[in-house]
Amino acid sequence: METKGNILVIDDEAGMRQGCQRTLEPHGFTVETAATAEEGLQKVRQGNFDLVLLDVMMPDGRGTDLLAPIHAHDPDIVCVIITGYATVELAVDAIRQGAYDFIPKPFTADLLRITVDQGLERRRLSLEAQRLQALERDAAELARAREDLERLDRFKTSFMLTVAHELRAPLTAIQSFLLAVLKGYIPREQQEKTLRRAIERAQELLDIVDDLLNLAAVKEEQETGKREVLSLADSLEKVSSLLKAQADEKGIAYSVEIRQRPLVTANPDHTVQLWTNLISNAIKYTPEGGAVRVTLEQTDGWAIGTVEDTGIGIAPEDQAHIFEEFYRTPQAKEMEARGTGLGLPLVKRIVEGLEGTLAVESQSGHGSRFSFRLPTAVESQTESAA
Repeated sequence: METKGNILVIDDEAGMRQGCQRTLEPHGFTVETAATAEEGLQKVRQGNFDLVLLDVMMPDGRGTDLLAPIHAHDPDIVCVIITGYATVELAVDAIRQGAYDFIPKPFTADLLRITVDQGLERRRLSLEAQRLQALERDAAELARAREDLERLDRFKTSFMLTVAHELRAPLTAIQSFLLAVLKGYIPREQQEKTLRRAIERAQELLDIVDDLLNLAAVKEEQETGKREVLSLADSLEKVSSLLKAQADEKGIAYSVEIRQRPLVTANPDHTVQLWTNLISNAIKYTPEGGAVRVTLEQTDGWAIGTVEDTGIGIAPEDQAHIFEEFYRTPQAKEMEARGTGLGLPLVKRIVEGLEGTLAVESQSGHGSRFSFRLPTAVESQTESAA
């Protein structure tokens, strides 16, 4: 027969322990006993009890002192104080310390059964409330997960449509150029020019594919944790000579100031992409005669990189969108026809994947200032890398 509840009687009087057993066991309760406070606490910790009948005065201590460790083991165990030294002060103190009820000795069998039944009902209701709360939490978590999945599905659909649209334009142009040459619509002396335009559109297509692959690679490598302690200054110096050549070709004043050489924990390819995208964007959207200035410093556990230009700037209404995939401002499209709109999203993903922050300050027609902050490598890592 299934037990109605597991009861532990902790009392130094043998007659009281036996009397509780004789009263409760015929009514379907499983009853164990302990003669001392120490024995009782040990049984609580080893067993699975629903209710404890606890004497106050015992040879090795006060029963009320067991209330805290009993509830530390199981907060829902119901503790009922039984004592022959019943006073109002003792009853109030026992309730305050977590006792469910207080029965003065001697008590009748009916009073004991009623008190135990009420205590077990209290435990049942408490456990049921916890179960319902857990179900509500699980249901809320499932609802949030479903919303996340639906949002992800909408994003994937939107992203796929955007990618298809972005790829379609250069592919259509390439096809048109090649068909025009193939069908003889283009005079021989103009065919080379037409084929070069096809090659340019093909390069635009390759740029989109490369940036998409870089975005996917950054996410995958951040999840797998392919990182090492490296110098952010080394990454900047690695790309700076090539980017300076691009600036010189456009007649742009290009300067780099490395004030400190902070170490960060990152994938070296990602730090190169970070600098390359920020600086190449600054050069691309700065007219001839302008300036691009790059600085790197370290302060309060952060590596801080800044790329400043005197270019076309970004209107306030566009600044909220520049980190979205494929987004390009009208001014950017007007100045430079080619561009994937994936460089800044890649920068954002790299910085945030390294638990850093990215900020932009800009005014239309007055240049832009992009700055990022990355946490520097911890001391133990830098020592091991030295």
